[in-house]
Amino acid sequence: MFGLPLIDIIVTILYFSVMLGIGFWASRRISNQEDYFLAGRRFGKLIQTFAAFGQATSADNAVGTTTTTFNNGIAGIWSSMLYLFATPLYWVCTHWPRRMRILTIGDYFEERFDSKAMGSVYSIIGAIAMMAFIGLGLSAMTKTIVAIMPKDAVEFSMAEQATYEQAYNRELSRTQAVGTPVEVLSFAELREREQLEGLPADELGPEQSSRLEVLSELRPATVISHISKDLLIWIVCIIVLFYAVLGGLEAAFLTDLIQGIFIIVLSVILIPFAWAKINATYGGSGMFDAMRTVHEKLPDAFFQLFGAPQTPDFTWYYIITLSFMAAITVVVQPNGAVMSGSAKDEFSNRTGVVVGNFLKRFCIIFWGIFGLAAIVLYQGQVIHSDMLWGHATRDLLGPLHLGLVGLMISCLLAALMSTVDCLMLTSSSLLTHNLYEPLFPGRPQGHYVWAGRAFGVLVVAGGAIFALQFDTILQILKFIWEINVMLAPAYWLGIKWRRANKPAAWTSIAIGGMLFLVIPAMLPATFSSMRYSEDLLRTTNPEPTVVTEVAKEFDVERRALEIEKWEMMSERKLATGPQPVELTIGEPYEHTYLFPKRSLFWAKGIQVDEEGRSYGSGLFSTELWILDKVGFDLENNPYALNETLRILFRTLLPFVIFIAVALLTRPDPEPVLNRFYAKMRTRVIPDPVRDREELDKSLADPHRLDHLLVFPNSSFEIYRWNKEDWVGFVLSVMGVGVVLLVIWGLISVGG
Repeated sequence: MFGLPLIDIIVTILYFSVMLGIGFWASRRISNQEDYFLAGRRFGKLIQTFAAFGQATSADNAVGTTTTTFNNGIAGIWSSMLYLFATPLYWVCTHWPRRMRILTIGDYFEERFDSKAMGSVYSIIGAIAMMAFIGLGLSAMTKTIVAIMPKDAVEFSMAEQATYEQAYNRELSRTQAVGTPVEVLSFAELREREQLEGLPADELGPEQSSRLEVLSELRPATVISHISKDLLIWIVCIIVLFYAVLGGLEAAFLTDLIQGIFIIVLSVILIPFAWAKINATYGGSGMFDAMRTVHEKLPDAFFQLFGAPQTPDFTWYYIITLSFMAAITVVVQPNGAVMSGSAKDEFSNRTGVVVGNFLKRFCIIFWGIFGLAAIVLYQGQVIHSDMLWGHATRDLLGPLHLGLVGLMISCLLAALMSTVDCLMLTSSSLLTHNLYEPLFPGRPQGHYVWAGRAFGVLVVAGGAIFALQFDTILQILKFIWEINVMLAPAYWLGIKWRRANKPAAWTSIAIGGMLFLVIPAMLPATFSSMRYSEDLLRTTNPEPTVVTEVAKEFDVERRALEIEKWEMMSERKLATGPQPVELTIGEPYEHTYLFPKRSLFWAKGIQVDEEGRSYGSGLFSTELWILDKVGFDLENNPYALNETLRILFRTLLPFVIFIAVALLTRPDPEPVLNRFYAKMRTRVIPDPVRDREELDKSLADPHRLDHLLVFPNSSFEIYRWNKEDWVGFVLSVMGVGVVLLVIWGLISVGG
């Protein structure tokens, strides 16, 4: 059934049953919005840790990190590790919503700027961003599980054969249009390859062996699976809806505790089996021998964490800049209020968020280590690298018949569902509390709980639609980042600067939205000719990087494959340049890294239409166009430098606009400011009665805690740190160092 043994199906069904049972149990404990959306604010450090870990870790993280490491070496982990340096700031600011005593981040915009309209606008923007996150996880999960359950060509139905041939013809047209060699298998060639692979190696004749080598270098046009991608998405959505919509945040966070354990299992389960296969193939036993083999097989460049020649985009300045943007924008994400608001006190919240995110950082390391082992095992075998995880699961776990494939599927689902459930509740709380309730006030609490459940259904359905409409993770992430950047000034400055006011907030949001969302999408749609403008089709001009290296076995095998591919292309009259020269293990050679030209102004690069004309695809980069017009030499910059400039422009400009408008307009009314900052100065006490008493004292006398101010005679609300603040921050900084040390230690084993 579905191409899986019965035991794997049983394991998966058991997992789903437990999740559903928790949702039914938690639904009986809900009586009001606070119970449903914040679980009565009663969670401690353990639940907060795994909730933060579950939210931060989705199915796309493990799969994506392994894929980028497989293609680029250990430097590929930066695709998921870019937020590492922002982690200590989580200790500084993620507890702010808890101190505000709010239900949603929309409440902050409403209360701080005395504007229900701003809270409603934020609720809509935040809900759309959360739908995009849900769609991101659904898309990544389905790709991997589909790869775990592929059909052989002999099993294709007539309709599936037609689907495959359509994909082949599309790929054929695309590759011919841009003048690249055709490297995809037709259906007949796919059948032929499977037949040859099914024969014992000693029964293959010379011609058959040669033919198999040629066919093995070609990739399938698409993957036909035992389970439909669309069906899988809707099954997961229904399960999440059942336990999270019924049970609310308590069900979501309790399942996150279980799912967090599954995610950790997912992070390590393939590694020992990969090492065992490496040792069985090349000799040796244990971790040290396996890693020594990995070092012997792979080039030294694959073990460079910073500045690896094959990953020029992950420069130190790009990593730092993106970490800066992450630190600025992460607190504006709507799920921040859910995490902090559900904690029983500030310490539980801060500890949970920081420890949970460090757990993810260590899981990323494991994914990267597996990616290195996978290069040794599957280089030349896995054509679609994004399906590496599924291929490895079948190869390493399937033959054991212990239900481990079913466990892996459950782990992937856990990684996804632990994210989807919380994002769904975050979005439904925003739409219920900041949009629906102002429109329909005075209804019973039970009415708003059911409204939240209805919005939850709509949000998950919206996430499924995102997953079905978009294929690339990067585009969805950029969409989310753009929204958060334009909201960040109103959040940061509104909390730390009394001079921040409503006109400045509206102006920065409006101009940021126009520059980074509306114009990039609407301008090309309105004036389609700009996509064909030669001036806007300019690209970077990267210089080749020549590095002298000592040939490892990987280099020799890669060069042999390059020679075979050149010969195959030569037979098709498609070869370009001279035939590559063979290498010998241990000899120095010059490796020339050639990097593609990158579009300066178009998010998806430059494509070719049906008439053979080049055009800009995706969103238009307003910020790089502005920098180009003021004199920046973008064409001769490295792509990473252009991306760094773009991120800085996008991040800092809304702050400049906000500050300028705030200084030119009147401050917000003093009673509004006093009420908000009285809350911010009053630390949360776990006992709700005592906490309310302390807060009432601050509201009655807004100046009772003025002694906490670092600059008491200014408009800046910067508070003195106590021992808890300093110790937590220092430990967080040390945690970053430990993560880097562990990476260095693991990649040095056997080297």
